[in-house]
Amino acid sequence: MSDASTSSAPSGQDTYYQRHIFFCLNQREGGDACCAQHRAQAAFDRCKSQAKAQGLLGAGKVRVNKAGCLDRCAGGPIAVVYPEAVWYSYVDEADIDEIVSSHLRDGVVVQRLLTPPDVGR
Repeated sequence: MSDASTSSAPSGQDTYYQRHIFFCLNQREGGDACCAQHRAQAAFDRCKSQAKAQGLLGAGKVRVNKAGCLDRCAGGPIAVVYPEAVWYSYVDEADIDEIVSSHLRDGVVVQRLLTPPDVGR
């Protein structure tokens, strides 16, 4: 084995994507609270289209992904950006646009949209 296989986790510059955003699109049965009830699919679509329009998608840049339950339903709808592990609760297209331009493009966390750390399911 090479030394690379035993090294620690890669730095942000060594990863395939600079940032990776996951949108919870989970739909719960029985009417239980879930992100899908809050137009999460539309938010995912908006994020992906805005990131594409700004030339942010692709290797060395940004990846926009769907996710199942992220277990933070009470703060929903929820998205999380890695590698920073920043959790967002968003409301509308303007919030998504701000996440794209501020965090995904410029690397500046949108403080007003942060999910409180104690919010879970």
